[in-house]
Amino acid sequence: MSGTLTGKTALVTGSSRGIGRAIAIAAAREGALVGVHYAGGADAARETLDAIRTAGGDGFLLQADLSERTGPDALATAFLDAVEQRTGRRSFDLLVNNAGYGGRYRIDEVDDEIFDRMIAVNLRAPFFLTRALHSAIKDGGRIVNVSSMGTRAAFPDMSIYAPSKAALETLSVVLAKQLGPRGITVNAVLPGATVTDMNPLDKDPARAAAAIQTIALGRLGQTDDIAAVVMFLLSDAAGWITGQRIDASGGQRI
Repeated sequence: MSGTLTGKTALVTGSSRGIGRAIAIAAAREGALVGVHYAGGADAARETLDAIRTAGGDGFLLQADLSERTGPDALATAFLDAVEQRTGRRSFDLLVNNAGYGGRYRIDEVDDEIFDRMIAVNLRAPFFLTRALHSAIKDGGRIVNVSSMGTRAAFPDMSIYAPSKAALETLSVVLAKQLGPRGITVNAVLPGATVTDMNPLDKDPARAAAAIQTIALGRLGQTDDIAAVVMFLLSDAAGWITGQRIDASGGQRI
């Protein structure tokens, strides 16, 4: 543990598994007190918290369904209540909007329910969660929004996923301007083909090989690859970077 986030408090949405879990563990390893958010799958969330504590860090669990209209405000309240209980204050330092809904659909496969859920989780939730929490972020704090390199390349089966993430990137730029006077940075990270339990590319050799052919560095991404980029953006070393879209794809489709 190098302690780059010692004394700081973080909320990582969608951190019961995948990229979110890697970010939460890495942040705790760097010294942050981490709010581990999950929608369902309490066992997986507890596994994340166990891993955080095994790594020498600390955190707490928060459940909220961000696809519901009341979800973001409920999560914000629960998070600040927990922070106050732990630290005696209703302020924090780091927000990572990682939770997302990643189904792949061509435009003719998207019905109203799929469209509404994709927008609700990928755009509405981070928008309203940030609205509820930005005044509680300490001056000099950090916001990182997890997007996708699918916003800069044409994937027909991302007909609504990619636009929802592109909107999140635009929100990042807008918030960077608004929050800049307080020294709060806001950036978006764009993962490429990354092995997770939701995207088990390593278990499909043909699909993995096809993806690798499009990646300059010649391998699939791992969750720790993305977490490392996020850790930099959360650190003091990234204090002069804001309003940026940081591609973390190993050079996929460049």
